[in-house]
Amino acid sequence: MADKAKILVVEDEEILLTALKEELLNGGYDVGGAVDGQDGLDKVKSFHPDLILLDLVMPRMDGMEMLQRLKGDSELRDIPVVILTNLSDYERISEALSLGAMDYLVKANYKLEDLLDKVKTVIARGRGTGAAAT
Repeated sequence: MADKAKILVVEDEEILLTALKEELLNGGYDVGGAVDGQDGLDKVKSFHPDLILLDLVMPRMDGMEMLQRLKGDSELRDIPVVILTNLSDYERISEALSLGAMDYLVKANYKLEDLLDKVKTVIARGRGTGAAAT
């Protein structure tokens, strides 16, 4: 297999951040973590992830603002983003998807194994046959 895919988890709940990082490390990924959108943007620039798992509700800078800034930056806009949310708030989710997020997971509805499947799919899509221009 090629070099390990790098995943940045942006999540303000420390317990969940730790669990997600551990699961992804066990899945064979190189993993970084950030506790809010500002921290996430800083880490993206130094860590250069292949995928970002992004919580929406966070202090300092929320996931929507981070997503808008990512997609507004020509160097960062092509990094796939999967939204992690507690919300069953489909308006926010559809807003995130319209801003360019590739997919979303409602935290209460998935198991960690499901997350690994989703990550594999999104990374394969990003690395595979060349991402289609949108």
